[in-house]
Amino acid sequence: MSDFVYFFTFQDASIAFVVIGIILLGIGSAYVGTYSFLDKKALLGDAISHAVLPGICLGFMLAGEKNPIYIVSGAFLSGALATFLTSWLKSNTRLSDDAIIASILSIFFGFGIVFLTVIQKSGNPEMAGLNQFIFGNAIAILEEDLYIYGGLAILIIITLSVFRKEFSMLVFNADFGKSIGYPMGAIRLVFNVLMILAVVIGIQAIGVVLMAALLIAPGAAARFWTDNLGKLLLIAGAFSAISGIIGTYVSFVIPQMPTGPWVVVFLSIFAFVSFLFAPKKGVLSRFVARKHYLKKTHQDHLLKSIFHGLEGGKKTFAIEEIYEAFPYKKKDTRHTITNLISDNLITVDQGLITFTPKGKSEAKRIVRLHRLWELYLNEYMNIAPDHVHDSAEKLEHILTPELEALLENRLNYPKLDPHQETIPRDTDEL
Repeated sequence: MSDFVYFFTFQDASIAFVVIGIILLGIGSAYVGTYSFLDKKALLGDAISHAVLPGICLGFMLAGEKNPIYIVSGAFLSGALATFLTSWLKSNTRLSDDAIIASILSIFFGFGIVFLTVIQKSGNPEMAGLNQFIFGNAIAILEEDLYIYGGLAILIIITLSVFRKEFSMLVFNADFGKSIGYPMGAIRLVFNVLMILAVVIGIQAIGVVLMAALLIAPGAAARFWTDNLGKLLLIAGAFSAISGIIGTYVSFVIPQMPTGPWVVVFLSIFAFVSFLFAPKKGVLSRFVARKHYLKKTHQDHLLKSIFHGLEGGKKTFAIEEIYEAFPYKKKDTRHTITNLISDNLITVDQGLITFTPKGKSEAKRIVRLHRLWELYLNEYMNIAPDHVHDSAEKLEHILTPELEALLENRLNYPKLDPHQETIPRDTDEL
């Protein structure tokens, strides 16, 4: 508990630098990664994150120490070279994207490991902690590092926020942007530069191996919560920042624990929870919605069957006839009848079903929607009357009152459907 209070009250100024740094790095990476995820170029970030390692090592060799300017410059040039080679190979060879990215990733990372081994055998006392760039150690962020890394992160955030329209066009419809005069090639170049910078500034905290997760996981998790780009960026940034803070705290309280893996663990938790529980798009939410839809569909079909019987001259409807109409859904039908009774839509007396006024009105509404849609498909889509039933059967359950009113108006309040059956109104009597 004392460690928790000490860490989150920022009694040590260096902890404040670390927390500020990880928040800025996380938000900047999440912003870039979200655009990359939407652009379906997630693997490019993985390739760049591994490709910066030889640049880090060369920067250290030139400086003779862990100078952040040399490290950042070397990493940026190495990442830029990897990005250029990826683009060049795609344009000039017949290799697939995944083959190109896998080749670039492994080759550059292999050179990086070789350089790192050479440095470790050089005897340079300044090399201590250099291998932390593999898995990351946010606690090692110093004040001078914050000025460089944090400044670059702010630059990324501001650029992506100010030019959101241009980058959105790049992601969603680059051809349209080009057709109306936007320099999409230059915009793509700027975006690639921002992605490289995001990788470069995150490697010390997260590490080259796991940096791709910081780029992609926040946007992928946030995508379950919203379709709005602005909200998507905010949620992704929040996931990344919170995961970074918690991962850094774990790294602080457990000696020799790298930061990167723990940040990824908490990001994975956010992604998993989003995958399961996010409203509308989460697996459980969609499962519940599907169950509700199937239940509503079966109820509508049952009411419609009873109504058709009454149209044929019946005064009551035997419950056994309902079971025969749905022979493979007897259990569901039994539950549906129970629900209809509890909702005061039908009554059952001695095995005979009778509509309540409320139930009759609801049954008329369902049949009306079905027949209106059949008529619309026949008249406006030129579909033959004997081919409209199945489509109407699917759409009758989701038509809103607004769409119903629009259909009525468009069809001039018709009385008959394509099969010459009456389109019922609440004022009609059976």
